[in-house]
Amino acid sequence: MQGNQAEPRVTEPHGVANRDTTIRNLRTILALAALFVLPVAGSFWLYYGASWRPAGHVNRGELIRPARPLPDVPLPIVGSAGVRGAAANVFSKRWALVYVGDGGCDRRCQYALYVTRQTWLALNRDASRVERVFLATGNCCAATALSNAHGLIVQDASVSSGRELLAAFPREDREEMIFLVDPLGNLMMRYDLRRDPKGLLQDLRLLLQLSHIG
Repeated sequence: MQGNQAEPRVTEPHGVANRDTTIRNLRTILALAALFVLPVAGSFWLYYGASWRPAGHVNRGELIRPARPLPDVPLPIVGSAGVRGAAANVFSKRWALVYVGDGGCDRRCQYALYVTRQTWLALNRDASRVERVFLATGNCCAATALSNAHGLIVQDASVSSGRELLAAFPREDREEMIFLVDPLGNLMMRYDLRRDPKGLLQDLRLLLQLSHIG
């Protein structure tokens, strides 16, 4: 009579063990990513996609619905002395206050650029999250009018490649407006300078508080 024999030990193939480990690691990474992504996505959905607003808050600007993704169009950057630099697409990574108008920069233009500068300065430590952009539609550009516009990015949008970008901005009363572009490159609000310029600062402060991007 033969003695009791131990049953053979069954082991998982090496490849199966590695696959299970990889799946577990992937799940962990996705869970950690969700902790960062979901709050940001939720705040954008609440502000842009839903009708929710903080209690007692009324938008001072006009929401552009749906938000318009701006085309990736690099345009020449013009210095205060009229010197052209390399072309670039500035609508990414930061919020942008945008004025669209003739490069000769008349009184309306100068007032709009003044409002964007004062708004930008009033943001204090959040000012680094915001760009100021002037898209010149022609006659680019008046060096005297722009010499005091510290920190302003001036781009010549009158070149042929700028037509597609300009087409994304509403034409109605455009030279009376300041536009707001989010860090993802979406045109999402406009402000009428003839009404309440201070409303731009109030809305922008709230957006920067709600959003952790840009």
